[in-house]
Amino acid sequence: MFDLGIINGKLYLDGQYINANLFIKSGKIVDISTTFQKSKEEINAAGKVVLPGFIDPHVHFELNLGKYTSVDDFESGSISALFGGVTTIIDFLDPISNIEELENAFKTRLFAAKKSLVDYSFHATLGNFEGNINTLINKIKEIGTTSIKIFTAYSSSNRRTNDRRMFELFKISKNYNIPILIHAENEDMIIENVPINFHSKARPEISEISEIIKIAEFLNQIKATAYIVHTTCGSSIEEVKNRFNDILNKNIFFESCPHYFYFDDGVYESKKGYLYTMTPPLRNKKEKEKLKNNIDNIFSIGTDHCSFNSKEKRKRKTGNLPMGIGGIEHSFVLMYSLFGEKIIDKFTINPAKFFGLYPKKGTLLPGADADIVIFNPKYNGKISMSHTKADYDLYLGTQIRGKVEKVIKNGVVTIDQDKLVNKVKGNFIRR
Repeated sequence: MFDLGIINGKLYLDGQYINANLFIKSGKIVDISTTFQKSKEEINAAGKVVLPGFIDPHVHFELNLGKYTSVDDFESGSISALFGGVTTIIDFLDPISNIEELENAFKTRLFAAKKSLVDYSFHATLGNFEGNINTLINKIKEIGTTSIKIFTAYSSSNRRTNDRRMFELFKISKNYNIPILIHAENEDMIIENVPINFHSKARPEISEISEIIKIAEFLNQIKATAYIVHTTCGSSIEEVKNRFNDILNKNIFFESCPHYFYFDDGVYESKKGYLYTMTPPLRNKKEKEKLKNNIDNIFSIGTDHCSFNSKEKRKRKTGNLPMGIGGIEHSFVLMYSLFGEKIIDKFTINPAKFFGLYPKKGTLLPGADADIVIFNPKYNGKISMSHTKADYDLYLGTQIRGKVEKVIKNGVVTIDQDKLVNKVKGNFIRR
């Protein structure tokens, strides 16, 4: 007898729908069948879509910035995630400048993440790294993480990786099949600590576009793998497509975030423009529309979830406030409302395969973890609930299409009709 059967649903299996029943035992998907089999518990998913649990490959829970710490810790952040159907996250280790700092960075985040109610992994993060890259990669593989993030800006906080080091990192990482995640901004074109209404002008579109073109040229020479986090400009993607189409979604991959599709930099002129501050900033309406037009070449969606309270962000200049907003709870419905079914792979199989989580995650195939979303595609309404610890949510009141109705984590129903009904401890995933 199975532990749980999901019957009469429309199952999404690697790009196509089938009408079938899904059966779970001991936290795993064990059978898909058109027949009805005995289960201890049944969920009738008639009229609903059954999807793999979503993966957010870019979050910052409990991020310590010194003066400020993001208000959603791994417990509250993971609860918000579950309400949005996100059952796996990838957070980041604190930036390291040498190999000796890696172990402590890992242990610190691992301890913080023990409160998580979703499964989790980490990207290693480099500051102004000085050390042997081969040794570094072997060490991060030992601790169970197989991706590295770098910044091409932030010299002021000693986080920038210069071009020579980045080029070397590409050459070596290629040999290990390790992707390099990149916060891509041309630092020489950035002005820091400006009034809020100047935020997007101080980090202009061309700072991203020019940096990504340079990165694409490096990758075209070396054929390494890079993943551009939180892409803001449709022009960045268009330029790569026009100049380097042979390496698009082969060596260079684009992630973007819901806020770049829903807001534009006009909000920085408003009285509460500070609430919308993040880096890179929101872009003009033209770039926002270009981003929408290039959705097919965006590989995955991350939220860059990094929430703070309004009091912490209520500053006149950008240098005095913590950057980041929340949104993990709404990410899938926001993007589904804009693009429909084409968005599903960007939350499931794409990040699962790219970041070494497949076939445990990102699919409903037998053998996968029983992380499942039951989604109502016929729902129309507005976002009315928020479970972040932050005292504001920019998406409340937003019109949406579709609703996450139930979430199953490790074979246990955790979310049922807007209620957290069970808490299942999340696990660290070695990759």
